[in-house]
Amino acid sequence: MSVIENSKLAIVGAGAVGTSLAYAALIRESAREVALYDINSAKVAAEVLDLAHGTQFTGASRVTGGDDLDVVSGANVVVITAGARQHPGQSRLEMAGVNVEILRDLMPKLVQRAPDAIFVLVTNPVDVLAVAAQQFSGLPPARVFGSGTVLDSSRLRWMLSERVGVAISNVHALIVGEHGDSEFPLWSQARIGPISLADWMLARGITGSAGAPGAVPFSEAEFESIAEEVKNAAYKVIEGKGATNYAIGLSGARIVEAVLRDEGAILPVSSVLTDYRGVSGVALSVPSVIDASGIARVIDVPFSAKEQALFEHSAATLRASLDTLGLA
Repeated sequence: MSVIENSKLAIVGAGAVGTSLAYAALIRESAREVALYDINSAKVAAEVLDLAHGTQFTGASRVTGGDDLDVVSGANVVVITAGARQHPGQSRLEMAGVNVEILRDLMPKLVQRAPDAIFVLVTNPVDVLAVAAQQFSGLPPARVFGSGTVLDSSRLRWMLSERVGVAISNVHALIVGEHGDSEFPLWSQARIGPISLADWMLARGITGSAGAPGAVPFSEAEFESIAEEVKNAAYKVIEGKGATNYAIGLSGARIVEAVLRDEGAILPVSSVLTDYRGVSGVALSVPSVIDASGIARVIDVPFSAKEQALFEHSAATLRASLDTLGLA
């Protein structure tokens, strides 16, 4: 595969997430053309116009869109953000039924118009919908996957960078499993630069005891607190402003770039797994190589015994939801 010239990104849904993703993609020059679709004709027309007015400042990008699904035709990547909105206090899984039915109607129409596209689900609950979209599209899991824990991992890296005092680009840590309440950090593989998090703490004199003069130790309780803060970050944002949009827009654009630029980037996206650490038939986020073919491969990462148990719990959580929806 190779970098896709004159690339087209289609975004389904002109709500807060879809428009933030379009805006991020324009600023980052993720694609040559950004096409925005929504059933609300007045809304999508206004959003396209507003974005188009700024294209003088965004390189050679072009913005199109409307309420006719044909606007997605010929897209190289289709990102789906449309669906029921998450309300304060509502879990991602509670939105599943409504959004599954939306996808049941939508996916065949999208595949018909963009048969060669890579399809990325952002709508929640993203892991459930990744399974539904893959089934309804008839495409292989490599070409239909969810944004997963790419944003959650960014939240974790930001928190750790603030904690240890290094640039976020030098923090390497992942959230895996469900994009939701059963997600967890892969602490055993977390690194600061080339150094494991455990060795970094020791090198800095930060231990479970008093540590070096002036050092503040990481404790087990703090690790758990960071994990909980990442898990609940979206709920906190939704409570305060009604929706999460900027960070998911940026992370969505990053996934799109990995495809359109044929990068081979490793990102924790959510795809339907086959015997990944004993888990099959559910979509969970694990480190995956993303290039122009979609998911080139998933990476078998070592887990600690505790992480393996958490991963299996996350799989069981998603499987129960799939069973309820008749998608298992």
